[in-house]
Amino acid sequence: MNFVSVRIITGDVARLVDFYERATGVAADWSTEDFAELRVASATLAIGSTRTVPLFSPGSARPADNHSVILEFLVDDVDSVHKNLTGFVADFVNEPTTLPWGNRSLLFRDPDGNLVNFFTPVTPEAIEKFGR
Repeated sequence: MNFVSVRIITGDVARLVDFYERATGVAADWSTEDFAELRVASATLAIGSTRTVPLFSPGSARPADNHSVILEFLVDDVDSVHKNLTGFVADFVNEPTTLPWGNRSLLFRDPDGNLVNFFTPVTPEAIEKFGR
């Protein structure tokens, strides 16, 4: 089995895709106006419209209602990323902070309120874990 993607359901696909394109520097591939994907080597962030939910099961997902999942992106220099996102990201949860497990982490919310973590391994153990 391979973990392939995370999908966010939103009421405004264009707004959320624009946010993630700008935050990550990755261009989205659009399948329809209701579905786009940002692909990197290790995984895909899929963004789907609320109009796609009934295709699975009506009411099975709700936009802007996540209170338990954090989307995490490994970046080369979290402090530099923080500077680049300042003035663009409206809701920083914290400034870059070195956490007990060895990652320097920046937590913020996307326009739908989903938590996003950009992090850089900084201790020898964390650097080894992520092959840096």
